[in-house]
Amino acid sequence: MPKHLTPEQVQRFEQEGYLNGIPIYSGEQLATVRENFDKLEQAEGRKKCEIGLQARHLDLPFVWELAKTPAILDCIEDLMGPDVMLLSTHFFCKYPEFKQSWVAWHQDITYWGLEPPYALTAWYAVDDSDVENGCMRGIPGSHTKGILEHGKSAIAGNLLSINQEAKVGQVDDSKIFDFVLKAGQISIHHGHLVHGSNPNGSDRRRCGLTLRYIRPDSKPVAANSINKPWPAICLRGVDKYKHFGDPEFQFERS
Repeated sequence: MPKHLTPEQVQRFEQEGYLNGIPIYSGEQLATVRENFDKLEQAEGRKKCEIGLQARHLDLPFVWELAKTPAILDCIEDLMGPDVMLLSTHFFCKYPEFKQSWVAWHQDITYWGLEPPYALTAWYAVDDSDVENGCMRGIPGSHTKGILEHGKSAIAGNLLSINQEAKVGQVDDSKIFDFVLKAGQISIHHGHLVHGSNPNGSDRRRCGLTLRYIRPDSKPVAANSINKPWPAICLRGVDKYKHFGDPEFQFERS
């Protein structure tokens, strides 16, 4: 039996490639994450916070604690099995003043240089995320189509680090799923799911933390989007492959 998800949720994930609206934090825990991110934003600046906060679980305890939250890891274990590694973490923020910022259709796994090319992403909502402020959008079932050809986007403002865009052709809006989340909830999507997001058309920030999880048998075989080794670490089960070195944390971890 699954640890956190229902059998129906596991089946839905297998068919559609995502789950949405899973509650993780509320009350004091929710407020603490937001307060810590607000301090980080003030220190780093909004422009960097758009996509420039990568792997901050190595130096920020609140990110590390969130990445290894038992409820999240239980969900990931239900979907990928007992051996779970954290590949990395990455904040994505959309601000009202950056009206042209959007995310093209893409598949996460094409950025990461892994073999086998398998990963799951948990998207933690620091803020409420909705259609108005540019929530994530996905194409249900697209994870079953394999890895698609990707090119470069011709439209300015694409937040993807190498301006990548999947060649999906015309997409029927009625088939797209909007990942509407309340702060403290997560969505989970397959690394092959085609997804993206529209610009933030509201007067509110939309901040989310992506938590990237892999199985230990995945190994780095090609250049990735950050141009340096992944700081992967085993959080559940056993890593018998040792494809990744032991990352250096700037605080005492447990």
